Amino acid sequence: MKFIRFDHRNQRHTGVVTKSGIAPIELINARHGLKTPDDLLAIIQTGAKVGDPAGVETIPFDEVTPLLPYDVPPKIWCIGLNYHSHAVDIDAIQPEEPGSFMKPASCMFRPGGEIVLPPPEVSNDVDAEGELGVIIGRTARFLKDGREAAEAIFGYTTTLDLTALDILRKNPRYLTRAKSIDTFFSFGPVVVTADEVSDVGQLEVITEHNGAVCSRDFVRNMKHGPFELVRFHSQFMTLYPGDLISTGCPKGARIRAGDRVRAVIPGVGDLAAAVAAFK
Repeated sequence: MKFIRFDHRNQRHTGVVTKSGIAPIELINARHGLKTPDDLLAIIQTGAKVGDPAGVETIPFDEVTPLLPYDVPPKIWCIGLNYHSHAVDIDAIQPEEPGSFMKPASCMFRPGGEIVLPPPEVSNDVDAEGELGVIIGRTARFLKDGREAAEAIFGYTTTLDLTALDILRKNPRYLTRAKSIDTFFSFGPVVVTADEVSDVGQLEVITEHNGAVCSRDFVRNMKHGPFELVRFHSQFMTLYPGDLISTGCPKGARIRAGDRVRAVIPGVGDLAAAVAAFK
């Protein structure tokens, strides 16, 4: 299934994406006599059954405002330099272990919304990176291998991860600071369940900048693939349903006010944003 959270007529809903539009959870429940939460994070955390959307009245895509799948992920892990091309772009060396860091929920903006650049005296060199996001579906600790890691995944999504490169250049230890400025992260709007992706390695991750392709590469070319990232991070802290791992970008797009950026992963979704100056 493909899930989306959205506003429609001043009401907030979660629904299932179909070819004809969005089938709201509340209408799916009514058709099947279910009590599935109208909240994607609650669905992930409880493992609630979602009924078949076939035959349910749908809402046209152009009548809704897409939202973040949920506002506060339990944890947001991100992976730096997971593609060789990204390391070359910023003149860095790929680490042997995943170059992981965490981001706060306070830096998120809604899909289709605005990236607001910081004042130039704070940072004047920002890039935007389209990435594959992995969403955890069950509590996991000390996973042994890729098979166990795959079983712990609820689904996949698109993400935009931003970096203040000039802050990062001052000292790599400032990674959290360089990555956590307001509007420096988004994910969604669609979350695709893992069973919809037969081979995650075949997914192509694309970053577009002002309508042109800035970078593209396949997940199979990551230094550390999605299953290994889940297994690896489960060794250090418990992973919980709804946790998000953004797996890295082939190359980021340097952005300025007035630009548009988009993360595209065919078969998963796309995530766009406009870029605005700080006011």
